[in-house]
Amino acid sequence: MTTTRSITFENYQRWRRPVEVGFWVVLMTLNTAFNSLVSQIDHHGVPAWCPWVWEWSSSILILALIPAVLVVERRWPFRFDSWRQSLPWHFLASVLFSLIHVGGMIALRKLAYLVIARDSYDFGAWWSNFGYEYLKDLRTYFLIVAMICLHRLWLMRLRGEARLLVEPDEGPAVEPVERPERFLVRKLGKEFLINAREIEWLQASGNYVNLHVRGRDYPLRTTMATIEERLDPARFVRVHRSYFINLDYLAEIEPLDTGDARLQLHDGMKIPCSRRYRTALRERFGEAPVGAT
Repeated sequence: MTTTRSITFENYQRWRRPVEVGFWVVLMTLNTAFNSLVSQIDHHGVPAWCPWVWEWSSSILILALIPAVLVVERRWPFRFDSWRQSLPWHFLASVLFSLIHVGGMIALRKLAYLVIARDSYDFGAWWSNFGYEYLKDLRTYFLIVAMICLHRLWLMRLRGEARLLVEPDEGPAVEPVERPERFLVRKLGKEFLINAREIEWLQASGNYVNLHVRGRDYPLRTTMATIEERLDPARFVRVHRSYFINLDYLAEIEPLDTGDARLQLHDGMKIPCSRRYRTALRERFGEAPVGAT
């Protein structure tokens, strides 16, 4: 009898970098090989190696620019609620993308022509040809962005996400909506409830706040300021501009020479505590805070 192990977010994280790099390399290799064959068929009067140089010089530059596109997309996320604000920045980025791509591929082609045939490569009139290349690069740029967005959606489905319970359309809410006792989380298409008291710590991450529950993170689309208003102040305390902790899971407070502190939770996780919040945390425990040395 054989068993099938499903992919989990934790397993994927261990292989994430080689898988993502490998995906782009394999995709670009297959696409370039196909385009090279088509270009070779379309250009009968040129040496057979020329179409391959044209296509590979272009693909090598695009592959090298993908990390830059990832950085731009993280800075200006292309989502349903933010695409209008992000779109102008992506158009500007696409122009820079195209300038670097075209300039780089011309340099590679000149080098290849010189090495292979002791000849020179002529790109032709710069601005007219660049306009043509930019239209292709614009399509390529947004295809890359689209694939980044699809990958992010797949990761969110694999990782799981959280949302607040909303007030029903009819009848009273089963619990206070302004300070929820439970959160609805979704993972791999399944939904279930977690108690707020089970959340060990929270961390800000861009437009999300990650809820850490029993070794798993569930992103909740909100801000730290908004979630602070909905957390029970008797249980949760802010210790950093990016962190809240559940006091039930606090094991030790380690003072640092800088005036900040390092908090250790029962699961061994270490959370930074800013000087600004350290005093308030100490007051919660009196003059002898838990585990203080």
